[in-house]
Amino acid sequence: MTSKIWFLTGSQGLYGPEVVEQVAQNSQAIVAQLQGAGFPAEVVWKPTLTSKEAVLRTMLEANADDDCIGVIAWMHTFSPAKMWIAGLDALNKPLCHLHTQANVELPWSTIDMDFMNLNQAAHGDREFAYIETRLGIARTTVVGHVSAPQVTARLDRWIRAAAGAAATRALRLVRFGDNMRDVAVTEGDKVEAEHVFGVSVNTYGVNDLVDAVAQVDDAEAESLVTQYADLYDVAPELLGERRDSLVYAAKQEVALRSFLEAHGAHAFTSNFEDLGALRQLPGLAVQRLMADGYGFGAEGDWKTAVLVRTAKVIGQGLPGGASLMEDYTYNLVPGQEKILGAHMLEVCPSLTTSKPRLEIHPLGIGGREDPCRLVFDADPGPAIVVALSDMRDRFRLTANTVQIVGPDQPLPKLPVARAVWVPDPDFYTSAECWLTAGAAHHTCMTTNVDADTWADFAQMTGTELALITQGTTARAFANELHWNQAYYRLARGL
Repeated sequence: MTSKIWFLTGSQGLYGPEVVEQVAQNSQAIVAQLQGAGFPAEVVWKPTLTSKEAVLRTMLEANADDDCIGVIAWMHTFSPAKMWIAGLDALNKPLCHLHTQANVELPWSTIDMDFMNLNQAAHGDREFAYIETRLGIARTTVVGHVSAPQVTARLDRWIRAAAGAAATRALRLVRFGDNMRDVAVTEGDKVEAEHVFGVSVNTYGVNDLVDAVAQVDDAEAESLVTQYADLYDVAPELLGERRDSLVYAAKQEVALRSFLEAHGAHAFTSNFEDLGALRQLPGLAVQRLMADGYGFGAEGDWKTAVLVRTAKVIGQGLPGGASLMEDYTYNLVPGQEKILGAHMLEVCPSLTTSKPRLEIHPLGIGGREDPCRLVFDADPGPAIVVALSDMRDRFRLTANTVQIVGPDQPLPKLPVARAVWVPDPDFYTSAECWLTAGAAHHTCMTTNVDADTWADFAQMTGTELALITQGTTARAFANELHWNQAYYRLARGL
């Protein structure tokens, strides 16, 4: 499937056929510029819309086209907004209102009323924005000429968010077993998740995976072990006396990949409390599947698996990566406050450009054989951690912009992949706001999807977003949560 963004131009017949033809030519030129911007989806020009019937028909066609992941609308001339009501009501794809115009500079010495009537996006887009607001239409507004880098950069983020929303609507997620017992935040309403995000969350017995592992051919596993030796710095014992454990980890990867492919799934969960006859908790296999774009959540946390898969789609082709992450422990030395995040095994190697080390160590929980895993430090740089929580009457995305800084000292006795970060605006405000929001300990950490893009995704899916960043204060954040609570309850109706 080739993802497409439909470009819709509004006008009307009042100005005569010559103006409508000029509008079409100008909007095609705008689309040509956008097509050369390197977006992760093809921008497709559609004929100028000048009637209620044409608008409605186009919106219904956009809904029905599986390749169409979103719509950009621009009013080149004045376009009476009442003719957009039925179409906007019908549209169920993400909408971007592009407030631009054909020309960059005004031709001051030659401007006449013909020019004014043709080039009046300043007029037409205000009319269009009124009806969007009057109808309560969710959209992203981007302002500026399409030749401006900040405009194409903003459109790129919106298109990526639209791709993430489309992927989530089509997402099938496999849960091997249930959630970790007595844990609250990994629970959630799977029916409501399918209603809001489109994701289908279904559970399979862990012994279904056990059977799949048993069916993996030894030669196929050995071939994968050879790849491991080429890609990673492999601990000597895994190529010697512990080789059998590495072969079994390879069989887990082959089995997981084939099982997910057979079920059309691009996200999954596991649970160390529900391993059936598995010999080891999947670690290496999960890390490698995440690196290939699969979403994953530990301890049955399907909501985090949805986030990781979404981030993988949004950030496709960009430097950096996305992974399951968990806030583990703090450094509270005054002036040096940091968070150390990790997980038992499952942190995605897309967070590093270094060569991970493939190791085997005991795992104090789960009651199985020592599992294999990749060990590394996440690369320093800006990142964002995002959690998805079920708040009973809505889902909440809580996001915190952070700076990955690396450990103050080496961590020779911590045999897992990890990240160390300083949260915005500071540790104390960040932690207080995170706790006030009731946000989860499991997160999706991403180094290539920024806060604006997550905001676009939240807007597209009708999901609350609570953002902690530079300038956030605990009091203002708490007030925002109170306002949000009132808004979302009113928005759902009685």
